[in-house]
Amino acid sequence: MAQQQTSDSRAGPRGLPPAEVLARRRRRRHAVDSLVKWVIRAGGGAVVVALGLIFVYLFSEVLPIMRGSSIDDPRQYDPPGAGGAASETLMLERYGDIGTRFGNDGRVAFWRLADGSVLDTVTVGPNGGDARVTAFASGEPRTRTHVYGFADGSARIVEDAYELTFPGDERVLIPGLKRPFGDTAITVDPEGRALERIAVQRGSGGASGAVVAAVTEDQRLVVARVRTKRSFLGGETEAETTSFDAGRLDHPVSQLMVSTNLSDLIAATEDGRLLYYDIDPPGETALVDDATIKEGEVSITRTSFLNGSQSWIVGGSDGSVSQWTLTRDVDNTFRLRHMRDFDGHDAPITAIVADHGRRGFATADVDGVLQLHYATSSRTTLREDVADSAIIAMAISPVDDQLMLETEAGKVVLYDLWFEHPDLSFSALWTKVLYEGRQEPEYVWQASSGSNTFEPKMSMVPLTIGTLKAALFAMLFATPIAIAGAIYTAYFMSGRMRQAVKPTIELMEALPTVILGFLAGLWLAPFVEANIPMVFMLLVGLPLGFLLAALAWRQLPETLRNRVPDGWEAAMLIPVVALTGWVAATLSPWMELWFFGGDMRQWFTNIGITYDQRNALVVGIAMGFAVIPTIFSIAEDAVFTVPRHLTQGSLALGASRWQTVTRVVLLTASPGIFSAVMIGFGRAVGETMIVLMATGNSPVVNFNIFEGMRTMSANIAVELPETAVGSTHYRILFFAALVLFLFTFVVNTISEIVRQRLRERYSNL
Repeated sequence: MAQQQTSDSRAGPRGLPPAEVLARRRRRRHAVDSLVKWVIRAGGGAVVVALGLIFVYLFSEVLPIMRGSSIDDPRQYDPPGAGGAASETLMLERYGDIGTRFGNDGRVAFWRLADGSVLDTVTVGPNGGDARVTAFASGEPRTRTHVYGFADGSARIVEDAYELTFPGDERVLIPGLKRPFGDTAITVDPEGRALERIAVQRGSGGASGAVVAAVTEDQRLVVARVRTKRSFLGGETEAETTSFDAGRLDHPVSQLMVSTNLSDLIAATEDGRLLYYDIDPPGETALVDDATIKEGEVSITRTSFLNGSQSWIVGGSDGSVSQWTLTRDVDNTFRLRHMRDFDGHDAPITAIVADHGRRGFATADVDGVLQLHYATSSRTTLREDVADSAIIAMAISPVDDQLMLETEAGKVVLYDLWFEHPDLSFSALWTKVLYEGRQEPEYVWQASSGSNTFEPKMSMVPLTIGTLKAALFAMLFATPIAIAGAIYTAYFMSGRMRQAVKPTIELMEALPTVILGFLAGLWLAPFVEANIPMVFMLLVGLPLGFLLAALAWRQLPETLRNRVPDGWEAAMLIPVVALTGWVAATLSPWMELWFFGGDMRQWFTNIGITYDQRNALVVGIAMGFAVIPTIFSIAEDAVFTVPRHLTQGSLALGASRWQTVTRVVLLTASPGIFSAVMIGFGRAVGETMIVLMATGNSPVVNFNIFEGMRTMSANIAVELPETAVGSTHYRILFFAALVLFLFTFVVNTISEIVRQRLRERYSNL
């Protein structure tokens, strides 16, 4: 009997588990709660760390863009083959092994940069006699073309060339001079007058041969066109030269330049003027335009074409540095145009050298100050005092890793150069830029081209506008449908119907976006184009049809309405949708004929509205279907979880169901609904495949619903696989990813702040 009482006492009062068991359960529950709490904290911390690492990685790829230029490791040489002659220009080959110096006495010296030893010296002279060198000029850096002018009116065109061999698997460069127009000097001035100023250019883009322009000692402008032919018997190259006198110049000329299309001649005068001559066709040279570079007594000391010869840099006696170009006027005539100014020098400019493959260039002055600039970005990336005397010649290697200069004191100095990504700046990325060949400053994204002389255009504005444009139209389509559907499903719909509707809509989120993009691009876009009136009638007619159906439903006798179970009224809209679609399909051809002349797309064109088949309307519909499940699911949960005592109390106080929804349910659920919209917006901003496949990927700057766009995410997906790792294009794509990352981070942060404030405000309901 006592044993039974002891057992009963362990069982606790009323048959509950003994105290030891309850304590053990509490300890186990506490341990599990602690473990889960730490797992959740660890998971949240891991997410934060992952986001931080993503940011750090993106920033590390973008960081080199912000770095300026630098020159290091100077190596000094005595001018090879100088003999007291000054340098006209310097050249470097791409491997950084050999330097070339063109002297003003006609001697060309090649030397090894490693030890300064002279490899070869070649003298360039006229055909015969003792005619002295009177002028020298170089063409565009990529062509490596140079010309010497002589006192007898002749000139010789040469090119520095390097034969690459690999004896014993070791790279060996053999320097030399090529004579692309034969071994005979060409006759520029048939009258035999000395050539005081000269210019040369090899043709490109369909222009063959070369043009040599010169100013004679009596200030006559002469132009010679040179073409090559091979002799029938010996196969030797012979030059055919056609020369013509373009008349006397009224201004003393300091420098001449010929563009690579062999049609434009630019003359810089000593009194600070630029003269533009049209030299095509031959024999009809005409002065088209002239301009003064700066008010006041400023002379032009140096000029140089940039890569592509569509624009050029002008250096003045006051240290100013400016960029000029030719643009078409309203009468289809090219005119001189000032593009931009750069950070100037404190002394007259003595040397300008252009980059071989970009719009970068270097300037130097009488005081030995060196500056590096980039044209498109209006950026000066380096200013350094490198010499005690004037810098008279410079060279940049074809791969931009070396810079060489020669001073008036007779020293040649070679530097290791870091001149990466100068084409990016805040103004180039986010403001309008005047590009070569454009009439006005514009926002343009065109990062690459098949031409070596192409000017990259990397404005982020078209991509940003395209991203916002796609997200805006998607949200305009998705938000009303998703929120209205969520409210009705959570509050008005019957439980059985809700169990079928909600999972079905949420299942839409599992549909791959590539499928939606495929359908949008190959089916929806042509369908919308062929049925524009019907699409708009549906977009307008469906809401009106629902309203009319609701009004008609209210007019029915209550006995008929009561036959439909509560919460199943939505099923009655299925015939309304079908009827509205049939009416739109039937009436749309007549509407198009009555109001749009039988062709709505042509009507858009006639009134100046551009219509592209793959446009923002198609993207908005397709992306809207991708965003609807996200917004609907979160908003529906927010509405459904509103405490029942609030709704029941509202109804008990006499409010209608609609008043309860608008004044109680929506306010209480507003934090969740707002979060749903923001998450949907973030999904739309980051969407890739739909906008990639359903738009023309045109980086336009407008919000025209009938034109396409290019978003940041789609641009990254398209261009990143084709760009060179570490290039400027590569890093600007990472910059776009960083901008997209920061944008979504800021939007989500703001939305969370707003959600918390809404939650605090309506938590007392």
